[in-house]
Amino acid sequence: MAHNLATTNGKAAMMYTGEVPWHRLGTKLDQPATAREAITAAGLDYEVKLTPVTTYDGLEVPKTNAVVRYDTQTVLGVVSNRYVPVQNQQAFGFLDSVVAEGGLRYHTAGALGQGEKIWMLAKLPGHIRVKNSDDLVDKFLLLSNSHDGSAAMRVFFTPIRVVCQNTLTLAERGSRGQGVSILHKGDLQAKIHDAQQVLGFATRFYDDAGERINRLASHYPSQTQLTAYFRELYPDPEEGSNTRAANVRQELHRLFEEGIGHDEPSIKHSSWVAFNAVTEFVDHVRPGRGLNDSERTSRRLDSIWFGSGAQLKQKAWKLALDMILAA
Repeated sequence: MAHNLATTNGKAAMMYTGEVPWHRLGTKLDQPATAREAITAAGLDYEVKLTPVTTYDGLEVPKTNAVVRYDTQTVLGVVSNRYVPVQNQQAFGFLDSVVAEGGLRYHTAGALGQGEKIWMLAKLPGHIRVKNSDDLVDKFLLLSNSHDGSAAMRVFFTPIRVVCQNTLTLAERGSRGQGVSILHKGDLQAKIHDAQQVLGFATRFYDDAGERINRLASHYPSQTQLTAYFRELYPDPEEGSNTRAANVRQELHRLFEEGIGHDEPSIKHSSWVAFNAVTEFVDHVRPGRGLNDSERTSRRLDSIWFGSGAQLKQKAWKLALDMILAA
């Protein structure tokens, strides 16, 4: 289920740096933030604590705790007694330790729901240059953590295409390219140490991503291949009207021709552009649900990074690579 942005003291629990993002949510900072600045600006300077769960009659529920947001006294979830909370300060500190000497800077951070899910997006040095053109892909780490027992703390390798700010999903779920998970149980410090070793593969991941992106940018699908690619992503339903699927496919064809940055001569009409037609649709075009603009954009953000939007881009990446292998 998609979440809305959490609030702290009546403001959206989110910060960003640089140009105003498409979602127009959060507190703007003039430059990429340190961990301490990001936590404060995003309204994430709260802690969670565990308290026993009791019945209405005062009986304690065995092996069970509630996770309570301390500043608002809000119950964020119910967990087992093996659950070890990771405080927001710890999560930011973990990312700080990934890049030596404080070289990491946070570009976006925030919370969803009532604060039960937090994320932070941090930029790594360098970028991928596609076919020696001006089409650049920046290298980011995306950390997410839950305070309701629904998910482990995870760190993803998250490329972002500069020209359109599309978030790319370049690995199959479950692979090392998707990053690492740290379960909320056992010796947390030891697990964080192990995870830091795995994150040493970030350079290898981005080297591999750059090679695959350039292969896609050097492959030019036929009209038949392109039609089949979009149809695989948005097939006609087995029953009922196919109007919605057909309209989405038509929009994907339009974005293939007219999408942001798709007129760059060295990549125009390539499989890389076909993939980015999908990412642009998910990030900027696909309608979101909600009662108002703020609710719709916050739910879209959740979908792009953690929900159906991320899954669709993941599938689009795999199918694009399959398309060039079949050529």
